[in-house]
Amino acid sequence: MKARVSEQDRNIAVTKALFHAFGAQDIPAIMEFLHPDAVIEFYGTPVIPYAGIYRGHDKCRRFFERVLSSVDVHQFDAEEFIADRDKVIVTGHLNLTARSTGRPIDSDFVHVITMKDAQWIRFRDFMNTAIAVAAFSQADEGVVSSL
Repeated sequence: MKARVSEQDRNIAVTKALFHAFGAQDIPAIMEFLHPDAVIEFYGTPVIPYAGIYRGHDKCRRFFERVLSSVDVHQFDAEEFIADRDKVIVTGHLNLTARSTGRPIDSDFVHVITMKDAQWIRFRDFMNTAIAVAAFSQADEGVVSSL
């Protein structure tokens, strides 16, 4: 008798696969895991080049292109995956460099992902955006190295 994979286990597996594709900077593979009606919400000011709300496949693709063209990724470690019904919560740590300034972005993060039909339909990113704003800011005033 085959063991059935639970919805929660499947949702975590999809999320891990998308994270792997992100680490490989493989945007076509990332897009395979996004629902056609996907919404990405990255909170922050316009100083962060990829902050905003992206709706639909084309705009979500643009989000990932902006992220990967704006930063060098040194560390993007998902530490914990928590799944319940259609939600996956991921906690982790990232270390990036803003390409425009060479400044670091070092922060913990929490991602809240809503799944539909084994794909991401909504992605919300929570991190220390003050550090990201400081990293992307052209002025040296008010630079936050860590909190």
